[in-house]
Amino acid sequence: MRRWRGGAGRAAVLAAALAAATGACHRPAEPEAPETREPSARAPAALPEIRESPTLAAIRQRGRLNCGVHEGLVGFAYTDNRGAWRGFDVDFCRATAAAIFGDPDAVRFVPLTTEQRFEALQAGRVDVLWRNTSWTMARDTGGELSFAGINYYDGQGFMVRRSLNLSSAAELSGARVCVQAGSTTELNAEDYFRRRGIEYRPIVVATEGEARQAYAREECDAFTADISALAAARTTLPNPQQHVILPDVISKEPLGPVVRSGDDRWAAVIRWTLNALILGEELGVTRSNVSDLAKTSPDPRVRRLLGVEGDFGPSINLSRTWARDAVAAGGNYGEIFNRNLGKQSSLDLERGLNAQWTAQPRGLIYGLPVR
Repeated sequence: MRRWRGGAGRAAVLAAALAAATGACHRPAEPEAPETREPSARAPAALPEIRESPTLAAIRQRGRLNCGVHEGLVGFAYTDNRGAWRGFDVDFCRATAAAIFGDPDAVRFVPLTTEQRFEALQAGRVDVLWRNTSWTMARDTGGELSFAGINYYDGQGFMVRRSLNLSSAAELSGARVCVQAGSTTELNAEDYFRRRGIEYRPIVVATEGEARQAYAREECDAFTADISALAAARTTLPNPQQHVILPDVISKEPLGPVVRSGDDRWAAVIRWTLNALILGEELGVTRSNVSDLAKTSPDPRVRRLLGVEGDFGPSINLSRTWARDAVAAGGNYGEIFNRNLGKQSSLDLERGLNAQWTAQPRGLIYGLPVR
């Protein structure tokens, strides 16, 4: 009777047969496939492919940034007696152009009214709004706008003639109040007086400029707007010392840059340009020392910010020196503030909430870390 061999015997027979077959064939050996191994835990992970922003690509092809600004607000955006654009928001436009092109003058300023600003952005007439615009829930969740940060913490107030001897906006019962139509300012004023049961007469005009002019012509008893705008308006009046901004702050107005929704890579360029200027102040990087610090600073935070270490600029499709170029354009956040709004300006505004988080007293300005 034939017996089946055990497992070990079968294995030996199969091995012998395989060896015989191999020996009988004299074909050249096939090149072995390269050995594949699981990546080592120490092996650097491959960088994800960086998607280019369609907006940034269009800007580069055009050769300039189109920046939407206020049509004329002292301290923020205005033209000087030579026709050159000046102001807080204007300097952020130039810093953005410098971050992209290395040239702060590669920018076209597009003056826009409150009613025009969002339509111009959505239609592509401008690439970004650096134009005192409040970040609100309705604007943020409407699906058409993306806020890229906050560059100024403001609040709404009231300006009146000193001769009225008022100490609070609560004393404006029956007063005529000039306010801009279609703005959060109009809504805030309505809320303020309604909450307190105060009757008032809103004098609603189309633009902030018209509201200033109506107040100057004494067509209203008070003018309400963001406090920074009131300070700017006061400098334009024939006798600024005859007007006072009341101490009441009736709203929170976080102002910041706005881009179109749907291009998150472009929003990142704006967000990190703003943060670079804020971090510049925090780390002591100024317009005058930025080049030297790029060569000599041992601080890893400064070295990352200025492109000496890391590929942070290329991660958003910019050069390694993007932040260095942005600061060199007009200084860090504090330099921009002081020159346009603070002690070095006609507005002479205190830093207040717009002081650095490390200042004494502390403010709300806080730069996100570059690392």
